Amino acid sequence: MSRKELIGLINADAKFVDERVDIAEYINTLEAGKALNEKEIREGYLTFKSEKFAKEIRAIAEKNGLQDNTLSAFINGIIGRMIFDGEQLTDLLAPLELSWKTRREKELTLMEDLIPLLKKLAQGKDISGLKAYEE
Repeated sequence: MSRKELIGLINADAKFVDERVDIAEYINTLEAGKALNEKEIREGYLTFKSEKFAKEIRAIAEKNGLQDNTLSAFINGIIGRMIFDGEQLTDLLAPLELSWKTRREKELTLMEDLIPLLKKLAQGKDISGLKAYEE
């Protein structure tokens, strides 16, 4: 099966609706002509997703002057409980020692980056408290 045919097949299946972009990106990274079994494809995809998530976290952390492991723990806490806690956001930014006005601006900038990621990770489920930062 060609890459294009495989992506078309996946796009036609409703159960992949939330992962279509990631799956297509992964398929495009596969070496042409190299035969893979289902287990290798699944494992490769999980590794691809994990690495992509780590890169996204790293980029957001760097942009906002945060440590990626701290930001990752913050995100995992939100997704684990499906609750967004504004006080934890304040705690996340505390090491930056910002004035209240600058901290508020930083919170809004950070949330612009985090909301799409959080929604993707929530897979359509509601995260309580997140609406306060949505426009």
